[in-house]
Amino acid sequence: MDCVFCEIIAGKKDCFKIYEDENVLAFLDINPVVEGHTLVMPKRHVERLEDLSDEEAVFVLRAIKRVVKLLLKKLQADGYNVVVNAGRIAGQEILHLHFHVFPRKSGDGGLFTPKEIDLERVYRKIMD
Repeated sequence: MDCVFCEIIAGKKDCFKIYEDENVLAFLDINPVVEGHTLVMPKRHVERLEDLSDEEAVFVLRAIKRVVKLLLKKLQADGYNVVVNAGRIAGQEILHLHFHVFPRKSGDGGLFTPKEIDLERVYRKIMD
């Protein structure tokens, strides 16, 4: 497999999974820019949003909504950003469609600087 996300979905690589259903997986980003930075993706390998069927798009958006609610509650976030980078020109590094969910808090330093964040601690905070 050439896609690291497909390997994670197949259980061949570890992740801090915070949501999963039949069609979608969500896990903490290994290079977070804020506490709780999460990736949400369809399990089927597609590169871009327009490659999803309409039904899959509904599944993904529903999962994003569930992840947002979980992160807001567990991390006491004040707001959030949801971002998708489509194509290399837009900053997509892994060519498997994924959405970044950024829970936001006052004073979090913004989205453009990776931070040293203990993923295991954040995972426990979300999953407890």
